[in-house]
Amino acid sequence: MKKIKTLKMNYEFKNVFDKGKYYIGKQIILYDLKNKYDYNRLGIAISTKLCKAVKRNEIKRKIRAVYQELEKNTIKGHDLVFIWNKKEDINNLSYNIIYDDMKKIFLKMGILK
Repeated sequence: MKKIKTLKMNYEFKNVFDKGKYYIGKQIILYDLKNKYDYNRLGIAISTKLCKAVKRNEIKRKIRAVYQELEKNTIKGHDLVFIWNKKEDINNLSYNIIYDDMKKIFLKMGILK
């Protein structure tokens, strides 16, 4: 499995939030900013007020898994930050719903080939 490039530093996330565009799906919100690299960088931000650590990590794992599936069909050169929509119930978490949501957002953005 190919390793995903990630955003790690606080200023990288802040840069994407301040200068990027956002797209709202049913369960996830995606912030997008073009970067100067020939690869995408991924960031996932989930509030600690939303749920406990085990559930947050489960959400992150599923988002990463869906992103890996869709990454091979995306246009490169973007910083992407995923946020879980606070209005959605966490108990309705499933791979298929996240996959459909992320695919719709990528099509709306125009980065899916």
